[in-house]
Amino acid sequence: MQKISIRPAERRDATAIAAILRRLGWFDHLSGLTQEEQIAQVNGIIDEFQVRAAQTAWVATINDEQVVGYVSVHWRPCFFLPRQEGYVAELFVEACYRGRQIGQRLLDKVIHEARRRGCSRLSVTHNRQRESYQRGFYRCRGWSECPEMAQLVYPLWSSGD
Repeated sequence: MQKISIRPAERRDATAIAAILRRLGWFDHLSGLTQEEQIAQVNGIIDEFQVRAAQTAWVATINDEQVVGYVSVHWRPCFFLPRQEGYVAELFVEACYRGRQIGQRLLDKVIHEARRRGCSRLSVTHNRQRESYQRGFYRCRGWSECPEMAQLVYPLWSSGD
């Protein structure tokens, strides 16, 4: 039987995380990077996460070897909240491993850490076109959508830069 484990992301996970992102095929700008450049980018982010307490990443592994998913969170103070907020920036699970509670286990780790940190809340931005949104991945786990809110993005970089 395959054992699923959740642990902090490390540099040795960069190749697997980069591969997960490439296989998703959702991020056009990644196609302009070589595999080595993308791995270096992921390594740089993992290094930063290990230095700064304001960012955290965990990976889901099968039998403590193969990375099959990951989550990254930014812990940020807000003037309007009594305590900081955890923002789930990324949560991805390899397509062939979905439906095995791996995403749920990654979220459980985030929720546990948010409670340990005394956060007021967690938030996430979710693309309505994604299959996970359509099937209510977050809603089924107690998350609620804020219909009065809109996510606005101001681009400072383009894939042509």
